Amino acid sequence: MSAAGGILSGEVIKEYPGKLTPFVSVTCIVAAMGGLAFGYDIGISGGVTSMDSFLEKFFKDVYETKNRISTKNQYCQYDSASLTMFTSSLYLAALVASLVASTVTRKFGRRSSMLLGGVLFCVGAIVNSFATAFWMLILGRLLLGFGIGFTNQSLPLYLSEMAPYRNRGGLNFFFQLFITIGILIANVVNYFSAKIKGGWGWRLSLGGAIVPALIIIIGSVLLPDTPNSMIERGQHPHEEAKNRLRRVRGVEDVEEEFQDLVAASETSKRVKHQWRNLLHRKYRPHLSMALLIPFFQQLTGINVILFYSPLLFNSIGFESDASMMSALITGTWNVLATVVSIYGIDKWGRRYLFFEGGIQMLICQTIIAGAIGAKFGVNGMVEQLPKWYAIVVVLFIGNYVAGFAWSWGPLGWLVPSEILPLEIRSAAQSVNVSANMFFTFANAQVFLTMLCHMKFGVFIFFGLWVCVMTLFIYFFLPETKGIPIEEMPKVWKSHWYWSRFVTHNHHQIGGLEMGEGRQQVISTVTPSLDVIYEIRTY
Repeated sequence: MSAAGGILSGEVIKEYPGKLTPFVSVTCIVAAMGGLAFGYDIGISGGVTSMDSFLEKFFKDVYETKNRISTKNQYCQYDSASLTMFTSSLYLAALVASLVASTVTRKFGRRSSMLLGGVLFCVGAIVNSFATAFWMLILGRLLLGFGIGFTNQSLPLYLSEMAPYRNRGGLNFFFQLFITIGILIANVVNYFSAKIKGGWGWRLSLGGAIVPALIIIIGSVLLPDTPNSMIERGQHPHEEAKNRLRRVRGVEDVEEEFQDLVAASETSKRVKHQWRNLLHRKYRPHLSMALLIPFFQQLTGINVILFYSPLLFNSIGFESDASMMSALITGTWNVLATVVSIYGIDKWGRRYLFFEGGIQMLICQTIIAGAIGAKFGVNGMVEQLPKWYAIVVVLFIGNYVAGFAWSWGPLGWLVPSEILPLEIRSAAQSVNVSANMFFTFANAQVFLTMLCHMKFGVFIFFGLWVCVMTLFIYFFLPETKGIPIEEMPKVWKSHWYWSRFVTHNHHQIGGLEMGEGRQQVISTVTPSLDVIYEIRTY
């Protein structure tokens, strides 16, 4: 049976038979629940660092500045290198771990990487909840970061490989949905733990990370391996992997897709140095997206708002309870908007959501900058916003979060994971996660200082970057909706710019397409796969 179905600029795009089965739906939802850990940690840190009992114990200078009413500058009350280190150290550890996770994911499977990440995250949560000194806080955060590095490297790959290509966007978006749910849960926990008498509520908030860690651990034990991973590791007979593929796709006729997976696996095994291979010219589009998409994702400014939201709201004139409640409201907005994106991603496409989200964020950032600037000016000496004014600020911050939640939030994880060829998939995904963690670390480390020095202009700064990234998407990201992963190379061959890297001037010799100059054929795979051969020219 021919799998050919779609056409993309003259290229025949295969349509493998398959359907969305209850087995795959449940499996992907359970796997996506790993996003709870990442989301919980993003949401918990800002609330904890706004609690006076926590600040008084670990950050006395910030506590004194915050409560020195006579000289308080709203913009600068949380400007502390040690405080930002508490938040950002996790992402630095995640960066390091994601590089190691590439090897673990490829050699031992996606589930093993998830399991290791869950265990590290659990230990980090325990250390943080019992912390009595600053070094214990940092140690716990580093362990949490190592856990995030492993889970964020393996989970998007797992979802992209398990999902039928027609439903890949929606199922992958569940990962982002659970990240937003984790943020919301963290905001709820912070809101109530801040009210606990005795000043120990922050321990409950930090220790609560044990729950999503256990979900990852249990899920990694119960989840089945992906057919791609089974074939890639070669630890299972091909018939067993084919049966798994039949169950995953819900049909008996999986021969063509299976043969393409085997061919891709054989090609990847011949690649001895995945990291060095990333630098090959034909992988320039993939490497560019793996680096630039997380770079731009962080320059939307979203993470500094999400994990500093209580501090941010407190800094622009909200009282403590009000800042926690405002963070809770924006967290709810985040979840609801992500649900919308699950519906729309495989209907409207990736590019449409990128454009809509970018325009929405830009408008909201401009209004937020104007509203805060008009009230506080450059000295930030106003004590509290009027109620109606505060509602306006929360409204537009919520709309800004919503714009991110159905565009750059989930697409920042989905697009890189679905465009990567198997032979570089693990290494390139590690690059993607590492870049994401590095830019998140940098953002977290400098944001409070930026807020202190740039004042309301910090929102204009991020707004300008939103303009740049929206133009980048328009010119350089092709639409990947409804394209099987194995067929993704044809998307780049049809692109006005990237085609110059993945195709060459060539002529036919004996059935193989050969470039100019002296050639050495390194390997061949089945013609049903787009990567037909690897040529070395010298």
